[in-house]
Amino acid sequence: MHLAYPAVLSVLLFCTGLYGVLARRNAILVLMSVELMLNAVNLNLVAFDVWLSKTARDTLHSGQALTLFTIAIAAAEIGIGLAIVLAVYRNRGTSDIDRLRDTAEGHQSGTPTDGTAGEKAEATA
Repeated sequence: MHLAYPAVLSVLLFCTGLYGVLARRNAILVLMSVELMLNAVNLNLVAFDVWLSKTARDTLHSGQALTLFTIAIAAAEIGIGLAIVLAVYRNRGTSDIDRLRDTAEGHQSGTPTDGTAGEKAEATA
């Protein structure tokens, strides 16, 4: 098999993941898009490792070792990222990235205006 086939597939996967990161508003879909991008990198690592192992007889298969390392890091990243998204969803009630950015900047559009915040401040004082 030529090196071009996995390289083109890797480019398509990476571009799909990049589009997902830039266009999606849901944090879980953004994490899935990041995983697509990491899988594209893994495919490139394995493809180039196989291509280089055909030219040299004594190889260490470092591309495959890096792929296993990347898979382990990606599993830890998705676990921590999902935990953060779930914690934010419990606190804020949404996983929409634009709304989370707006609330971090102080533009809270969904806050109640019936004075309950003032009562809570007086109760804690």
